Amino acid sequence: MELIIYLLIGAIAGFAAGLFGVGGGLIIVPILFIVFTQLNYDPSVIMHMAVGTSLATIIVTSISSVMAHHLKGAVLWSVVRNLAPGLVLGSFLGAGIADLLPGQGLQLLIGFFAVWVAARMFSRANVKLDPVSTLPSTPVQMAAGAGIGVASAIFGIGGGSLTVPFLNRCGVVMQKAVATSSACGLPIAIAGALGFIWFGEKSDVPVANTIGYIHIYAFIGISVMSFFTAKLGAKVAHKLSPVMLKKCFAALLLTVGTYFIYRGVSAFF
Repeated sequence: MELIIYLLIGAIAGFAAGLFGVGGGLIIVPILFIVFTQLNYDPSVIMHMAVGTSLATIIVTSISSVMAHHLKGAVLWSVVRNLAPGLVLGSFLGAGIADLLPGQGLQLLIGFFAVWVAARMFSRANVKLDPVSTLPSTPVQMAAGAGIGVASAIFGIGGGSLTVPFLNRCGVVMQKAVATSSACGLPIAIAGALGFIWFGEKSDVPVANTIGYIHIYAFIGISVMSFFTAKLGAKVAHKLSPVMLKKCFAALLLTVGTYFIYRGVSAFF
């Protein structure tokens, strides 16, 4: 039954990864949090395991999603190359920061972050941007990558929640921003997952079937299904209007953010 749950999570997360370029983490983290809680795992590591396992699965969903977007010619590889160094360094650093935070703190951070991004995305849904002509210099892109990497590792996401708005604000049309974000999710996921393995091993996680903060069975189940459904999500993304894609993306973020704020605040009472 547990494996079936992980397969279902993978199917939903994979579709979201291809559709929104978010790596699926915004769905994987809250669902894994619920599942791990129901399995009575140690509360002190549940949130860290949800985030770490999410990053590991994003390695697979990113590969699948970016393959589909690349076939559409939508990935801006020059931008990916500029962002990648910062993404890698920032993600590993972010894993270390997350390791120092208590579970409740992680919940609130993820919640407020998601709501903030949702509000900005929704408010700019109807704003028409110019083609790719306003991208910042390479050093600025690298610095942006570092910031995105740190936040992504802390929140257990593929970086789409920051990369998509960043590129969109720079004048990249939504479909290309989503596609490029999918490619950026790979270095984030690899570096972040390695970080959660490294710091998790040092923390001696009291849960079976784990490597550091990564739950092996959850990783396998989610990865298998998400690899296939990410391609479907990518196809749908290219059929929707940019405005509709932005609004759907914002609605997803708002839902997840509200949930984690509720959980985080409730823990104090």
